[in-house]
Amino acid sequence: MAGRFEGLTDLEWRLFEDIFPKEPEKRDRGMPHAPFRHVLNTLLYVLITGCRWCDVPKGEISYLFIA
Repeated sequence: MAGRFEGLTDLEWRLFEDIFPKEPEKRDRGMPHAPFRHVLNTLLYVLITGCRWCDVPKGEISYLFIA
């Protein structure tokens, strides 16, 4: 059954923060770096709500990879 996901709270993010590198590597070409918190929020949104990747709503939670 599909759920509802509002995004990670600051307390929840602190639990995951240590998993990701502190500073992303600088890239000369390609897409700019997306903040890891937004990447994790979008992945959790898809997993929790059960929506398809192409149906992720445009907005704060999904501004990264959606074309």
